[in-house]
Amino acid sequence: MVQSRTHTCNELRLSDAGKEVTLVGWFENLRRVSRTLGFLILRDFYGKTQVVIETEELMGRVAALHTESTISVSGTVRERSAKSASMDTGEIELSPRSISLLGNCRYAELPFEISRSKEAAENTRLKYRYLDLRNPAVKDKIVLRCQVVARLRQKMAQQGFLEITTPILTCSSPEGARDYLVPSRNHPGKFYALPQAPQQFKQLLMASGFDRYFQIAPCFRDEDARADRSPGEFYQLDMEMAFATQEDVFRVLEEVLPPVFREYGIYQTVSAAPFRRISYGDAIEKYGSDKPDLRIDLTLRDVTALLSGCGFPPFEMAADGGRSAIKAVVVTGFAPGRKLTDKLCADVEMETGNKAYWFRLDGEGNFTGGISKFVQDRKEDLIRTLSLAPGDFVGVTSGTKAAAAKTAGVYRRLLGQSADGHMKKDVYEFCWIVDFPMYEPGEEAGQVKFCHNPFSMPQGGMDALLRKDPLEIYAYQYDLVCNGVELSSGAVRNHDPEIMVKAFELVGLGEEDVKAKFPAMYHAFCYGAPPHAGIAPGVDRMVMLIAGEESIREIIPFPMNKAAQDVMMGAPSEVEPRQLEEAHIRLLPPG
Repeated sequence: MVQSRTHTCNELRLSDAGKEVTLVGWFENLRRVSRTLGFLILRDFYGKTQVVIETEELMGRVAALHTESTISVSGTVRERSAKSASMDTGEIELSPRSISLLGNCRYAELPFEISRSKEAAENTRLKYRYLDLRNPAVKDKIVLRCQVVARLRQKMAQQGFLEITTPILTCSSPEGARDYLVPSRNHPGKFYALPQAPQQFKQLLMASGFDRYFQIAPCFRDEDARADRSPGEFYQLDMEMAFATQEDVFRVLEEVLPPVFREYGIYQTVSAAPFRRISYGDAIEKYGSDKPDLRIDLTLRDVTALLSGCGFPPFEMAADGGRSAIKAVVVTGFAPGRKLTDKLCADVEMETGNKAYWFRLDGEGNFTGGISKFVQDRKEDLIRTLSLAPGDFVGVTSGTKAAAAKTAGVYRRLLGQSADGHMKKDVYEFCWIVDFPMYEPGEEAGQVKFCHNPFSMPQGGMDALLRKDPLEIYAYQYDLVCNGVELSSGAVRNHDPEIMVKAFELVGLGEEDVKAKFPAMYHAFCYGAPPHAGIAPGVDRMVMLIAGEESIREIIPFPMNKAAQDVMMGAPSEVEPRQLEEAHIRLLPPG
């Protein structure tokens, strides 16, 4: 029988000296001084307390236990002679009269030392996640996540939003990623899908007359993992507003997010409202990315006209009628050694698949290093156009316009992180990316496809769809970015069935296709829908930034590994033939 505890292991203080108490927790370690003296550290969820073993009987009982067993200790609180500033309870210790075993750890060797679990291999940590989470440094990130989510809920309620849950079992929908499919036992040959997002449901809530909706929504996408994306499932602060514009959505998140980041984040400085607005075109042109890290003060410069035909073969392709470009990133006062320069170029190539080049203007006003011999005869024009000063480093990329910009964007980020004085490292810099193209070229000549969300309202409405080149139409689509991480995409929704049908016609889908793919939303809008807009910042990514972690798996209680496997539970796994039969599924032979 588990005895009740009177206090937690982080609660007792010097003022409690003389009290009779009972503590419970994990036996963390024992420093044995002699047969009758030892110092035991007891740890629970809240903290640690030192227990002094002073009898041969208790020493024998404790010494027989494996660390990480759970125990109950009853005794007297007393002042500690050698106080410890590293423990909140460092002024007291517990003199025990009894120690009882509650849960035996049967293994003398653990997969890793609990306090150093973050140093273990990732798959080992994930396989023994229940041990990993005992490490206070790991546990605290999950506690932080709980606190952030609770505060987000509070802030959204203060803004007048209702938390409404939407279905998990729904229909397959073209959201851009692969669905997770769930076979139906009662409807042979048919499948549910786990929602990639509550997109249609929240729009239907607006058509149902609800004014402000939100939820901490689970989303499921069969996509590969990366540092800021967990495979399989993730959570987002999903919200939608009726009779709302783009600016209404912006105002809500500019009210909700900065205080949460300021209260819980590792940085105290947060962008003030209104966040900076940057058009998609300007973001690509100036930063080489639609999720720019504005902590970095470097920008891209177009040097196509200056360097085309300079004799360097990769730059010759720039003279192809405007389809290609050469981009430069100037870093003032940066003189990396050869090892760092080579690493920067290698990292750019590894991340983008395209090569990066460089040269410097030395202290005597000469171009040196890298591709300097190819640009010597254009020195004066380059110095004037790029405002170069002695000691400046110039990173250069080339390729198609998109490839040159993307490569330069990665180069910019790596240079900003490497060069002193070009990156503010103790702030949260938010921005909105706006004016996304509604369409982009399709796979076949003359075809177009949706660039982002097909439910976005085109800027200019029906008139734009009828009169403009589709590739020149912008959408009321926006992204929220913080420190180079895309937190969310959102949009003013296309709530007019006629405009919706016309928007889909441009990608080769007719009215019947729209009705078939989105029947509930199409028909709901035919009954009179309000203009509405929304967004859904990723909770996992927000907490990752707030905690200052590089990997999103550090702030998820039970994450999958990079191969989308739960190595702790053994998922995905095979199932019994009976289960397949009930779901009307027959497996194909391998190969």
